[in-house]
Amino acid sequence: MPELRKDPVTSRWVIIATERGKRPSDFGAEPERKRTGFCPFCPGNENKTPPEVLAYRTGGGAPNGSGWHVRVVPNKFPALQIEGEGNRQGDGMYDKMNGIGAHEVVIETPEHGETLASMSERRVEDVLWAFRDRILDLKKDQRFRYILVFKNHGEAAGASLEHPHSQLIATPIIPKRVHEELEGAKEYYNYKERCVFCDIIRQEVNQGVRLISENEDFVALAPFAARFPFETWILPRAHDPFFEDAQKHEYVSLSKITRELLLRIEKVLTNPPYNLMIHNSPLRETDGRHYHWHIEVLPKLTRVAGFEWGSGFYINPTPPEDAAKFLRDAKV
Repeated sequence: MPELRKDPVTSRWVIIATERGKRPSDFGAEPERKRTGFCPFCPGNENKTPPEVLAYRTGGGAPNGSGWHVRVVPNKFPALQIEGEGNRQGDGMYDKMNGIGAHEVVIETPEHGETLASMSERRVEDVLWAFRDRILDLKKDQRFRYILVFKNHGEAAGASLEHPHSQLIATPIIPKRVHEELEGAKEYYNYKERCVFCDIIRQEVNQGVRLISENEDFVALAPFAARFPFETWILPRAHDPFFEDAQKHEYVSLSKITRELLLRIEKVLTNPPYNLMIHNSPLRETDGRHYHWHIEVLPKLTRVAGFEWGSGFYINPTPPEDAAKFLRDAKV
């Protein structure tokens, strides 16, 4: 019989369609359209992007030249503009403000055909350091209240260019989905005086049925009320509200478990498109007791349709316990 499951953080209900019980082979992957032609992110084309705001180069070298292994540039077609002030105002009963913010692209590797899963752990770690360095820099801008780091892998997940890259968008408001998590976590903390994410980690590690992998600093698991088939989370074992406050050894551990998880997803689901997001605390948060930063990975295997849009429910045809077992048993 199908189950209704309640997310302990947001109180959102999802439908786990247990009778459908979809296995990895049941998801027909849409063939990726091979895109050929000019790539502005490949080495030698540095002058085709806006000037870099950060780059890691092994042997030095001039800015906006070759020799880099991670490079960050402003998005050429930004969703929000860096110049100006918010100027929030009313328009009758409506509210509006200027679209200020920052929109940057993290070019993860000079190799056009690589993925985070195929890169070495050290190179994945460099990408994580780039996220941290850009968050710390953008955090100085008092106009911004939130920074979302995200990755669209594959055309079906929204990637407009094949070359491996992630993005950061700084916004002058806290996004609604993040706000829902924050409020749910705060309500849980006020009631139980414990972090809901710490409790999730404790229970999932003890039970083991939705646990995918773990190391000394992080756990990867399928959430109890997963919205999508093979949805996975990576969470730090130690309570930490800010991604950018992690220590050196934690970024090393995070690079290992992130690469391993993406390898498992690639193997089990035959390199599916996916979205990856870092859910972090707001920039001006002063009380970090109730929130716990984490990474969410959402393989793009099903489409959100009328019932989901109309009701707010998600229908997941693969129980997270089954998804966790498939991923846990994968040989990587």
